[in-house]
Amino acid sequence: MLNVPSQSFPAVGSQQRVAPAGQSRNKVALKPGHSLMDWIRLTKSGRDMTGLRGRLIEVTEEELRKHNTKNDCWTSIRGMVYNITAYMDFHPGGEEELMRAAGIDGTDLFDQVHRWVNYESMLKECLVGRMATKVTVVTKAPSEKEEKKTTVNGLAPPSLPPPASLGPAAGPPPPKDTRPRYDWFQTDATVNIVVYTKRKLPAVGSAVVDLHNGALRIEVVLGKLSYLLHWCLPHEVEERVGVHTASAVGKIQVVVWKKAKSKWTELGEHLDAHNTFERRRDRGVFYRQCVLVSKTEVTHDTRLLTLRLAPSTHMHVPVGTHVYLKGTLADSEVVKPYTPVDSALLPEAPPTEGSEASHLFLMVKIYPDGALTPHLDTLNIGEAVCVSSPEGPFSLRLLRGVTHLYLLAAGTGFTPMARLIRHALTDLPTLRKSKLMFFNRKEGDILWLTQLDQLAVKENRFEVEYVLSEPSDSWTGQRGRIQASMLTDFLVRPEDSKCLVCVCGPTAFTELAVRLIKELNFSDEEIHAFQG
Repeated sequence: MLNVPSQSFPAVGSQQRVAPAGQSRNKVALKPGHSLMDWIRLTKSGRDMTGLRGRLIEVTEEELRKHNTKNDCWTSIRGMVYNITAYMDFHPGGEEELMRAAGIDGTDLFDQVHRWVNYESMLKECLVGRMATKVTVVTKAPSEKEEKKTTVNGLAPPSLPPPASLGPAAGPPPPKDTRPRYDWFQTDATVNIVVYTKRKLPAVGSAVVDLHNGALRIEVVLGKLSYLLHWCLPHEVEERVGVHTASAVGKIQVVVWKKAKSKWTELGEHLDAHNTFERRRDRGVFYRQCVLVSKTEVTHDTRLLTLRLAPSTHMHVPVGTHVYLKGTLADSEVVKPYTPVDSALLPEAPPTEGSEASHLFLMVKIYPDGALTPHLDTLNIGEAVCVSSPEGPFSLRLLRGVTHLYLLAAGTGFTPMARLIRHALTDLPTLRKSKLMFFNRKEGDILWLTQLDQLAVKENRFEVEYVLSEPSDSWTGQRGRIQASMLTDFLVRPEDSKCLVCVCGPTAFTELAVRLIKELNFSDEEIHAFQG
């Protein structure tokens, strides 16, 4: 699915997309028969999607600019040109958003939000061709006659030293090298790669390590940047990794176990993007396979999927971030984002050592006409699922010093809130009160209803209010949809307090909620919107 270039992702049925509070998105209602699966069926129908009858051409910038209307719309992504005219009515953001990339290179616009989308698969039947290579004009070298003008007896004139009275030429000090670096050492049994990030790190979540078929990939996430190391190892190793983080000094040590006690003279062949330090959004999305180990019913249409990471993968998904699941349907790759939750809202006992670190828990609502969720619902225990590395800009720094945490969630917009609640109650020493207002259609749609009620009874710092838009006659709680009068009593700002309001739900819900919150004099810095 091509989602260029707005904040209009996700498509109907997906759960979360993160954007700054109050950022506008132009998601539109799709016409019947224009779902993602309908688009896939159309591309398989044999229809000529390019207008070139299967012929690929080389496209100049001048030619690309000619195709800039709704009925004749081409765009370029990473040097490849696509005719996206037929996709206009299938794009969740509407034609206006697609037209922003009409007749131009849309790569940067696409990467702002949708770099994870496999557009090559979704648009392979729309491929027009490749952008023509620009000709670079090389300036000619100076002629012998011109060269003589700047020489004396064939030699360049000597440069004059600075006047003695001025002393050595003084300049600004060289810039501080903030780029991470690495080193390695070995024992008879292990190989150890040490990354020096040159900055403080969170205790967990900075390093994502994958070892598969002798290829070792280490990505260290540092805010919007990441440092990547990537080798094909020269000798056989066990399919497991160990990761140790020294947060205060910014050091990460990755341990790999040798299969044979031999001395290594090198770490192996460098693979793609080895030893690079760049913006995360400029990297391709990396996937690894996880195994489905359990599937539990949460409500009539929502499941809790438990996925087990391989022993050769180390990945912690930070609070407030999400992963992408990828599946192949009708020979096309479909990707959707999901926010992991914990195994329970607030488990009574601490998890078994390694269980939370080695498993992902995903709360997935099954849409009968969805592109990916019916496939996930039919997976058998033991089958594999492709899962990306963590994504999303949310940072726990937003919670520093917060005394009152307010959460507004609608439907599966509850998923990022689940771990926020747990973190706030267990790891936020300044917290005095956390309140959740949870919007659903019917009582049977409320996720983890029993757990939320039990937590509210047990923990005096937590409160929950439910609001139903289609309640039964016996419902005694709040009714209707989000409105200003509900928030006036809910969003209380006590004296000497620091507040944060988090919002997640369908686009219309989120945008209205943010506007109402601002009308109650909460600033942008006090609001975080998980768009979804």
